[in-house]
Amino acid sequence: MGYILMYQIEDAFYPVLAAIGVPVNLVTIVILARGNCGLSKCIMWYLVGMAVADLLVVIMDPILTVIVVIYFPYSFLRITPVCTLVLFFGFAVTVVSVWLTVAFTFDRFVMICCEKMKTKYCTEKTAAVVVGVVGVLGILEALPWYFTIGPQYMVDNVPMSCANKPSFFTSTAWGAYQLFHFIFSPVVPFFLILLLNILTVRHILVASRARRQLQGCNNRERHKDPVIESRRKSIILLFSISGSFVLLWVTRVVYNIYTQLDGNHSYSTYTDPRFITERVSLMLQLLSSCTNTCIYAVTQTKFREELKNGVKFPLCLIMNLCSSQSRVNGLRPS
Repeated sequence: MGYILMYQIEDAFYPVLAAIGVPVNLVTIVILARGNCGLSKCIMWYLVGMAVADLLVVIMDPILTVIVVIYFPYSFLRITPVCTLVLFFGFAVTVVSVWLTVAFTFDRFVMICCEKMKTKYCTEKTAAVVVGVVGVLGILEALPWYFTIGPQYMVDNVPMSCANKPSFFTSTAWGAYQLFHFIFSPVVPFFLILLLNILTVRHILVASRARRQLQGCNNRERHKDPVIESRRKSIILLFSISGSFVLLWVTRVVYNIYTQLDGNHSYSTYTDPRFITERVSLMLQLLSSCTNTCIYAVTQTKFREELKNGVKFPLCLIMNLCSSQSRVNGLRPS
């Protein structure tokens, strides 16, 4: 009964995730690309890149891998070459999404903590190059997964569905690649983001304390320092995005580390804590592809304004059309 309940939860969770994830990421891409949010061009490249990667994660994983299989079991997506491409791109865009979060965190670390380096690194050109390189390397890193997948069964000589080839479970080379992939994404990014945030917090605390002492602000009067206020707004966005990533990925990372150390990837029963942990960690991981829009809406005033204007525009358009139609009907002879 445990596995039935888990699959029932997934059957409800993934359609809701897709219904939310696709529109919110599309809206985020449009709003950020317009460039009216008061963010620098450098930050814009990272945030738009992350939104595009998250959108592709939602399309590839919940929609094409899960929802289509459940509700359209005989679609052309079940043909082995097609579902192999879907699984491969699912791996690739997940890697890209993870490492773009690392790239964004590193960029903000340099901007806040590295005074001499930031003028050369924190530029629009560098951000564009980093986003492009991360995209290419993410695809190349995930490419071997394409060759681990084969048909699950044949229907009229047509290979159908996807399953790991038998050699994947016996080959030392595939075992080494699987270990490398799990270390490369998400274990290393997870700890890199934690480390960069710890170093950033440490630098901010030291710099803020020194600035207050320099300005003689150790008395009871509190004056707003524009530099500290600007720094505070910058780190709110950084910590919100990276903190959300850490919280939603921590279960997946811990589970991956545990299974690699334990060496046992199978379940004794469907009530096995490993089965439940794996399924829950996957849902939390995919949920991270929908959270950034909420973060922008909470932390960025101009993003909220653009979002409100975007919601108001179609409503105003419909109201104007309705009022115009009413006037036309009023002018018609009875």
